Amino acid sequence: MGKFCFYCLFNKLNIQGIRFASTTSIAASKTEEFTSLCSKGQIKQAFESFSFELWSDPSLFSHLLQACIPKRSLRLGKQLHSLIVTSGCSSDKFVSNHLLNMYSKSGELQTAIALFGRMPRRNIMSCNIIINGFMQSVDIESAKKVFEEMPERNVATWNAMVTGLTQFEFNEEGLGIFSEMHRLGFLPDNFTLGSVLRGCAGLRSLHAGRQVHAYVMKCGFEFNLVVGSSLAHMYMKSGSLEEGEKVIKSMPTRNVVAWNTLIAGKAQNGYPEVVLDQYNVMKLAGFKPDKITFVSVISSCSELATLGQGQQIHAETIKAGSSSVVGVVSSLVSMYSRCGSLEDSVKAFMEREDVDVVLWSSMIAAYGFHGKGDVAIKLFEQMEHEGLEANDITFLSLLYACSHCGLKEKGIEFFDLMVEKYGLKPRLEHYTCVVDLLGRSGCLEEAESMIRSMPVKADAIIWKTLLSACKIHKNTNLASRIAGEVLRLDPQDSASYVLLSNIHASARRWQEVSNVRRSMRDRNVKKEPGISWLEIKNQVHQFCMSDKSHPKSLEIDLYLKELTAEMKLRGYEPDIGSVLHDMDIEEKEYELAHHSEKLAVAFALLNTHEGVPIRVMKNLRICSDCHVAFKYISDIKNREIIVRDSSRFHHFKEGRCSCGDYW
Repeated sequence: MGKFCFYCLFNKLNIQGIRFASTTSIAASKTEEFTSLCSKGQIKQAFESFSFELWSDPSLFSHLLQACIPKRSLRLGKQLHSLIVTSGCSSDKFVSNHLLNMYSKSGELQTAIALFGRMPRRNIMSCNIIINGFMQSVDIESAKKVFEEMPERNVATWNAMVTGLTQFEFNEEGLGIFSEMHRLGFLPDNFTLGSVLRGCAGLRSLHAGRQVHAYVMKCGFEFNLVVGSSLAHMYMKSGSLEEGEKVIKSMPTRNVVAWNTLIAGKAQNGYPEVVLDQYNVMKLAGFKPDKITFVSVISSCSELATLGQGQQIHAETIKAGSSSVVGVVSSLVSMYSRCGSLEDSVKAFMEREDVDVVLWSSMIAAYGFHGKGDVAIKLFEQMEHEGLEANDITFLSLLYACSHCGLKEKGIEFFDLMVEKYGLKPRLEHYTCVVDLLGRSGCLEEAESMIRSMPVKADAIIWKTLLSACKIHKNTNLASRIAGEVLRLDPQDSASYVLLSNIHASARRWQEVSNVRRSMRDRNVKKEPGISWLEIKNQVHQFCMSDKSHPKSLEIDLYLKELTAEMKLRGYEPDIGSVLHDMDIEEKEYELAHHSEKLAVAFALLNTHEGVPIRVMKNLRICSDCHVAFKYISDIKNREIIVRDSSRFHHFKEGRCSCGDYW
C-alpha cells in the first residue's frame, strides 16, 4: 500500500469539522461502487471514492475494515479506528464489531480484548468474534468463560466453540458441546456437522461417527457437499475406506474437496498406487487439482519412491501455481529425499518463498535420512538464528539424524534442549530415537534403563530398536531378554524372531536358532520376504531373493556371475558369515549373490546409461555383504548407487558409502 495514509486524505478532502451524522442519503450507485472496490481489496481507491456524503453512513467503515483483513493491513486498520473515533461512529455496534473482528483476525488479540471490554453495547456477534479469537490463540479457557457468560447464543456461537475445539484436537470436548447444543434445541447447520464429523475423525470413533451420520440424514444434510466430504473423511480416517467411498459415490455432484477427501483417504490408509490412479481420474473428470491434492499425491510418490512420477507431479504444481505453497514444498522436499535425490530436496527448499517450521523440519529430516547429520545440525542452528521456534517434529528429525551418524553426545544435548529450553514433552518416538542412539553407541544397559524408567508406556518398536542394537554388538544374553519384551507386546512380529534367530546364528548357537524357528512355526508367524525395487523409464521393476520371475532373470544371473568374478579380482570376499543358515560354502555364496538388492542393481547396470545414478529401494535393512559389494561395484563401474533400506539411505560412490559403515 506504499505510504498511503488516511490522515493525508482526511486533510486533502478538508473534511475536518464536518458533522458526520449528516442525514443526507448516499446514492445507490456510489455505494455500490464503494463496496465493489472494498470487496476487491482496493482499499485506497475505495477511500478516495468518498465524498462528503459518504461519511454519513457508518456501515461504509465496516466495508473498509473487512477489506483490511485479507490484505493484513493492520496499519490501515488502526488509522481507520482513529477516524471512526473522530467521526463519532465508534458507538455503532456494527462498526465496533467489525473493528473487533479486524483486530482479532490480524493477530492483535490483546487489542481486541481491550476493545471488547470497553464496548458500550455488546451483542451475540461481539461475543462470537472474541470466542473465535481466543480459539485461534488456543486459549480454550478464556473462550469457555465468554461462552458461559453469554445471556443468549445463536448457531454461530455453538459453531465457534465446536469448530475451535475440534480444530485443536479437543475432540471429546467438541462433541460434548455439540450434545449440549442438541439438548437445548439448537438446529445445527452444515458447518456444525462438518466440525463434529472432523472431531469423530480425530478420535477415530466409528461408533460416534455413525451416530452423527444418522443425525445428518435426519436433518437432510446427506447431499450437502461440505457435510458429505466431512462424512467421507471421518470414515476414511477411522479406517473404513469402503464406507467413505460409498458416501462420496452417493453425492449427486462432486467438487475438488470431495476428490481431495477420497485421494487423501487412500493415501492415509496405505494405497499410494490407487492415489495416483484417482488423481488421473480426477483430472479426466475436468477437476483441477489444488494444493491439498498435490500434498497427497506427492506423498504417495514418496511412499512408492517413484522419482519420475514425482517429477511429473512437481511440474504440474508449477503449472497450477502451487509450487511455492509451504505444504507443497514440504511434501516435495520429503518426496525427493525419499526417492534418493537429496540435491532436488535442497533445490526445492532453497526456492521456498515462505518461512515455516514444518518445511525446515522436513529438510532437517532429509539430511538425517541421507546420513548428513552435521549438515542437519547446522540447518537447525540457522533455523534458530532466523527466529523460528522448533517443535517436537524438528527435534525428532534431529535425534534421528544424530542416531544414524553416531553423534551420541549431540543427540543427548538436543534431547535435553528440547525439554529444558523449549519446554516440549518428549513422545515415545523421541525416546525411541534416544534408545537407538544409545544402542548403536554400545550403551545397551543405559538404553534398557531409559526404556524402563521413561514416563510413557513402551511399545514393541522401542524394544525392537534395542534388540537391533544387541545384534550389532552381538550381546546374545541381553537379546534374549529384550526379545521376550517385544514378543510379549507383539507375539506375531516376524522381524523380532528373525533378529533373535540371527543373533543366535552369529554365535553359532544352532539349537537356539532351531528353537526360535520352531516357535515361529507353532505361532504361524511368517518371515517378511526381502523385496527390492527400482524405477526405470517410469516403470517399476521388483525383485525378490533368487527371483526367477523377471523376464530378464537369466541375463541378470549371468551378469551377476561376471560381476562377482570381477569384484573378487579386486579383493572382494563374500561375507558367508552373514548367511545365517547351516549350509555349505558354495550354497552360501550363491544365496549372497542373489539377494534382491543385488538383482536390482545388476538389472539397472544392464538397462541404464553410463553415469546415470542407480536408485534402489528395499523393504528390509541392507545386509553387510551387499553393503561391501556395492562399494566395489560403484568403483568398478564408476556409478553412484543409492540404496534406501528400511532405516536410511546409503550413497555408494568411488568405493565408499555415505554412512561411513555405520548403520
